[in-house]
Amino acid sequence: MFDPFIAPSGTLLGLLQRGRGDGTLHALAAPRPEALAALNHCVVSDPRHDWQVENRSLYYARLYLDLDGGIEEIERHLADPDDHLDTDDSRTGLALSVLGHLASYGRDDALALLRRYAATGANWAWALDELALRDDDAGLRSLALPVLARFPATDQGAADLATAVRDAFEPRPWRLWADDPRAAVGARVRAAGEQGSFDRWQRQMRPGGPRPGWSVQAVFDWAQQALERGSELHVPAARCLSAVAGPDDLPLIVEAARSGPEGARCAALHYLAEAGDPAVLDLIEAAAVSPARTVADTAIAAFERMTCDAAVERARRWAHRPDALGASAAGVLACRGTAQDAPQVLGALREAVRGDGPDAPRLWTLVDGTGRLGIACAAPVLRHVYRETSSSHLRGRAARALAATDPSFATGFAVECLWDCEETTREVAALHAETGDIRVAERLRRLAADPAEEAEVQTAVRSRIGPDATSL
Repeated sequence: MFDPFIAPSGTLLGLLQRGRGDGTLHALAAPRPEALAALNHCVVSDPRHDWQVENRSLYYARLYLDLDGGIEEIERHLADPDDHLDTDDSRTGLALSVLGHLASYGRDDALALLRRYAATGANWAWALDELALRDDDAGLRSLALPVLARFPATDQGAADLATAVRDAFEPRPWRLWADDPRAAVGARVRAAGEQGSFDRWQRQMRPGGPRPGWSVQAVFDWAQQALERGSELHVPAARCLSAVAGPDDLPLIVEAARSGPEGARCAALHYLAEAGDPAVLDLIEAAAVSPARTVADTAIAAFERMTCDAAVERARRWAHRPDALGASAAGVLACRGTAQDAPQVLGALREAVRGDGPDAPRLWTLVDGTGRLGIACAAPVLRHVYRETSSSHLRGRAARALAATDPSFATGFAVECLWDCEETTREVAALHAETGDIRVAERLRRLAADPAEEAEVQTAVRSRIGPDATSL
């Protein structure tokens, strides 16, 4: 999937693409056709950089309800000929999830469209999972024949069906179909379920990887062979070393970490870092400038996993470095440093934003660190990250950091966060938003009554409006 184009943060489209609470508030104040056009654009052109972890579906579904929007654009998107050419889940997953939420809110048109797509669409499994949570038994049973028709009565078709049954995220439809008295449905699904269970048992009986009794050298050889095949198994190999290595093996492991083949070197670095051996810090420093990218990246990852005091002390020395190890050291200080490390964490935060922009991967740790250390003067940078990042997860982290550093958060960003696309951000807002704002009081009541809202958010809301809380 190509990186999506994200509009500027000051536009309605940019706000909605980011999933910001202000997106909903601006859409409700904008002309309805303009708001619906921007909303439809977001749903049919997924704006998320990582669609597997960022939330947008409930956010967009709620806005459809607030705008009384139709689903014609979603239907056109699902019926497009590209549906059978571009079968990646990212093309239709967001639209199907939005329909699922609309169906849970009682939109019969969304439920009917999900049924049609499950019967004819390429991403039928996703649609079926949405229906498994929301449709009645009769609706699911009506899909048995169309879904099973996707699997021809051949050996390959039977194998594909067994895989589909085994890997189904929501098993409810398959269980209903297994009880169907028709041989073409019930008997076929039951046979596929039995085959899937047998396949799983066979995999369990043929485990790969190290066996009891392996030597340290055998583990190193296994890690090296995996790397040559294109698989990085350094961390599992390090765990294997923990099981087979004894005190007498330490010189061999240290030598491997210093100058062994790439796979063995990476496994040894991870093992020594996990053991908290201070001697590994010099080995990590040498490996971090290795011309072998795998070794350098592994050295930095191994350092970031260390929790001992020696690692924090070394991070204070390395944080000034202008390379990847210096950036990693600043992240370690953000996670495990103390108040004395605040200037270095703040400097790294500013440098990351200035050099790499508001979506820099290393910002996640640094933003968390500014909140953990309570660096009040970081608030302007955090507000910039909050406004500009296209990652809703990073924005949520910025919101949590602002709650700890910015006295204006309760009357500022916390209010819009009540409409944010991420439930963790709404939870932070529910705990901090100033209830003197009439919008806050009404929004808290609505979240408390919404059955689609996450339990953690509702718990936070009830802490503000419950019998022991100040009345709204």
